[in-house]
Amino acid sequence: MNRQALILGGLVATAALSFVAYNNYKAQQEVGKPTVVADLPKFSVGDDVDKITIKDGKKDDVVLEKKGDKWELTKPVSAAANQESVKSALSSLKDFKINSRVDLKIDDKVKKDKHLDADQVLHVMAFKGADKKIDLFMGESLLQLEGKPNDVFMAKNMSRYTFAKETKEWRDKEIFKFESDNAIHVAIKNKNGEFSFTKGDKGWAGTLKGTAIERFDESKVKDLITDFKSLTAEDFGDGKSDAETGLDAAEGTVTVSLKDNAGKYVLNFGKVSSGEMRYARKDGGNVVFIVGARGHWATDAKEKFQKALADAGADAASKEPPKTAHHEDPNE
Repeated sequence: MNRQALILGGLVATAALSFVAYNNYKAQQEVGKPTVVADLPKFSVGDDVDKITIKDGKKDDVVLEKKGDKWELTKPVSAAANQESVKSALSSLKDFKINSRVDLKIDDKVKKDKHLDADQVLHVMAFKGADKKIDLFMGESLLQLEGKPNDVFMAKNMSRYTFAKETKEWRDKEIFKFESDNAIHVAIKNKNGEFSFTKGDKGWAGTLKGTAIERFDESKVKDLITDFKSLTAEDFGDGKSDAETGLDAAEGTVTVSLKDNAGKYVLNFGKVSSGEMRYARKDGGNVVFIVGARGHWATDAKEKFQKALADAGADAASKEPPKTAHHEDPNE
């Protein structure tokens, strides 16, 4: 190969490499390439944070505030907060650390694709009093900071899903909480009458309108207690009147009493909300819960607490003493 051919081949190769490099550069401009920088923004979020605000796209603002030693939801409704959800959010903010700036040209298309546009971005702020500790805009995998509209970052220990919750998920959903072994009496009042279930030395006994329930199945009462010992709401019926929820004339009431006068739990059930879910409210309370399928216990009829005839017959037969075979004496 002569010298001219070698030079020509070198020029072609150089041009090809330049073309590849240019295309890579363009791709990085479109997709974004992490670039480690020494002077990245730093944050200090500690245990003294007492307010968190979250704006998730077009959804209502969520504001969480610490009152005493408990967190409360103050927007969009005033309610007790789910302490574990807030704890998880605080932990994420405390561990949050920007580790790189992304080489990315910001325009409307990129914002939409990366969920950084106004309709999709998750805006999170944390305060200690009037002191703002952090102010960031979270996309699908990238984030931006207040005051830096042209910069995009990546961070460690920051999950969008820790903050992108429905309002109900920030609320305390607990209705009842007790140990099943401590329950000694259950009462149910509905259109069928008043049921009374009492735990004695030999197990549970049940009556309806003061009369013992024939073929009584104590396992059903145990199931009821299992369902109610850690009862939580599926959702809430905020803003609905008693007439709308049916709580002006409850369709069923369940009362669980604990031993040693340790407490009594009373829950009134109203109309069906949807499917198998019903509105419910604690006796003397003002929060309207929406309870799932477990609410059926409040309106069940006597048959729910009875064994089937075949099962009852089998149980009775098993309790009869064995019959002794009679043999005639041949000498008689």
